[in-house]
Amino acid sequence: MESRFQRIFLIASLFGILFSFTIPALAAGSSGDGPSDDGELGKIITPDIERRTIKEADLDNEDFEFGLFYGLLAIEDFGANEVQGVTFAYHITENFFTEAAYGLSTLQKTSYELLSGGVQLLTDDERNLSYYNLALGYNVLPGQVYISDKWHFDTNIYFIAGAGNTHFADKNYFTYNLGGGLRFYATDSISMDLSMRNYTFTHELFGISKHTNNLEGRFGLSVYF
Repeated sequence: MESRFQRIFLIASLFGILFSFTIPALAAGSSGDGPSDDGELGKIITPDIERRTIKEADLDNEDFEFGLFYGLLAIEDFGANEVQGVTFAYHITENFFTEAAYGLSTLQKTSYELLSGGVQLLTDDERNLSYYNLALGYNVLPGQVYISDKWHFDTNIYFIAGAGNTHFADKNYFTYNLGGGLRFYATDSISMDLSMRNYTFTHELFGISKHTNNLEGRFGLSVYF
């Protein structure tokens, strides 16, 4: 009889121990402490990230360019002379462009005229020189020039070649031109240009056919539209 009561008491004790572990576990699961979409796993899968606002650059995409230039034009035997003119360009692609140019200059006297006294090879009207040409250009080596930590210019080095006409001494001379330059973009629609050109033509002003190379250095200002 006594052993029966002992067995009943032992079984009751075992059930008590089992319930003491089971009930807290069930309570923890119902309270949401376990893994769920709102727990630690949910934070890893769907983090709350603060998004940055990115402003895209407002770049113009105009293909036409109108410019004015001023510089010095050195004609063989006639010294270095002031030159000014206009340009009009169409940008076919990001790299290739076509340019039409027109320039005006007035030639100095030759060294022979200065040394000989009253001899004049050309009249005043014949010393007025004008030229026009059409050329194809290619942009290479785009980059930036930094003036300070916060102020810089976008730049482009370009090469250009073409053909046209030079008029002076009441005659027209077929002319090849070849050159290059460095373009600074002050804004997305205004650029400054430092460039050199070589104009090649043949004349017979001194009684013989003479092939001449005539250098021009210029500063230009252009607007895109």
